[in-house]
Amino acid sequence: MKVNDLKAREKGIARTSLIGILGNVILVGIKATIGFIAGSISIIMDAVNNLTDALSSIITIIGTKLSGKKPDKKHPFGHGRIEYITSAVIGIIILIAGITAIYESILSIIDHFKNGTMADYSTISLIIIGIAILIKASLGIFFKIQGKKYESDALKASGTDALFDVLLSLGTLVGALVSRFANFYVEGYIGIVIGLFILRSGFEVIRGAVTYIIGSKFDEELANEIKLAISQVKGVHGVYDLILNNYGYNRYIGSVHVGVKDDLTAKEIQEIERAITYLMYTKYNTIMTTGIYAENTSSEIARKIKEDAIKIIQQYPNITQLHGFYIDETRNLINFDLVISFDEKDTDGLVKKVTDELNNKYEDYTFFVNVDRDY
Repeated sequence: MKVNDLKAREKGIARTSLIGILGNVILVGIKATIGFIAGSISIIMDAVNNLTDALSSIITIIGTKLSGKKPDKKHPFGHGRIEYITSAVIGIIILIAGITAIYESILSIIDHFKNGTMADYSTISLIIIGIAILIKASLGIFFKIQGKKYESDALKASGTDALFDVLLSLGTLVGALVSRFANFYVEGYIGIVIGLFILRSGFEVIRGAVTYIIGSKFDEELANEIKLAISQVKGVHGVYDLILNNYGYNRYIGSVHVGVKDDLTAKEIQEIERAITYLMYTKYNTIMTTGIYAENTSSEIARKIKEDAIKIIQQYPNITQLHGFYIDETRNLINFDLVISFDEKDTDGLVKKVTDELNNKYEDYTFFVNVDRDY
């Protein structure tokens, strides 16, 4: 289910986060109490991990609220990217928790070897830890479902993190059982393992947030859907060079080129451009700028040279597409675009090979090639 209403999405994320806060605060209370009573550093660190989850939910609510603010003079594209900044903040909090867990665990190991201290668990403590694990698993599943429903990366990440925490808590429970029944010290070592996993989780959250802030390749499924929708606009003969800049959930500013017949009037081209603008704004909440490629639909020589150009580029696997082909017959000038893979190490050399082959075959023409990338 996709929730397109931004207000409904905002409320849904806030409601889910509040449930997460409540659940994690309860877990913090349970685990911290048991940890201090039993003298277990691993359970105390597990409680700290749950505390960071609660803080993450609070920051998610704040970020979602701020990202929903309307555009202003200083931020004409809106505030949607605040969600990504808050994700980075969550990642930093998780890193601090991981470092703390490792530090306290090392102190616990030192204390054990110096003073022989051991955690002391009662049967009721072990049962309560098991119940806490079931609560955390339920929260994780709930966050994953709600994250998918509201298309929220923050909720999805919280769900994944919660389910991951279940595995860590199971490790803590195993350590408690070993300490209780085998009288063997494993607390500090389990705490270090938990700390390392927390650090890994923090780095992954930060990496994901930074990727969005820098600018990542947009969703291929969405791109294909948009291209298909634009191609169905009357008068459009091809859709190329689609670029979408993400400014938060369901907020885009983009550009696209479309191919049209070269004998259209300015009025007819304007009608096509306006139809695309209306489609993109109403269906995809995207402000779209449209460029025009005129196609030599009536020129026999244009069709012949284009066919030869396509045959040539098929020799080069790093050229994924040729488009925007046009001949200015008054100046014998041929323009076209090549989409070249990011894997190509010598783009200029590749373009020269293509133009040299075409020049050898069509000496009377000058070829101008524009290089595009697969955005």
